[in-house]
Amino acid sequence: MTATPFLERWFALMDSDAPERVLELITDDFTMSVQFSKGAGAAAEFTGDHAGLVAYLQQREQSVLVHHVTHGARVGDVELVLGRTTRNGSFEASFNASALLDADTDRCRRLLICRTPEVEFPHA
Repeated sequence: MTATPFLERWFALMDSDAPERVLELITDDFTMSVQFSKGAGAAAEFTGDHAGLVAYLQQREQSVLVHHVTHGARVGDVELVLGRTTRNGSFEASFNASALLDADTDRCRRLLICRTPEVEFPHA
């Protein structure tokens, strides 16, 4: 098992043909913020609860980007990852994500994701 099984499962679902399945991974008190930069100062923030995640899912490209987790750690009930997204095998953006998990259900209570094409980290 990896250090960050929840977030790796989350991104695998986001990259799939059925990203809406991530809705099964959140708690009733879920809140999120996704900071999404396309570079050159063009950025958007998507926030909210279940409805906010639904709205985020509806506006995003489906089955286009692939998330690659390159570093990760779990501290208590929090998973943290650093990774990169690729489009057709080429670098698109770096991202980091933090998820607070419910200790009883292993579902996500809080999610913070930030991404930018402006900073690329070396990867193995």
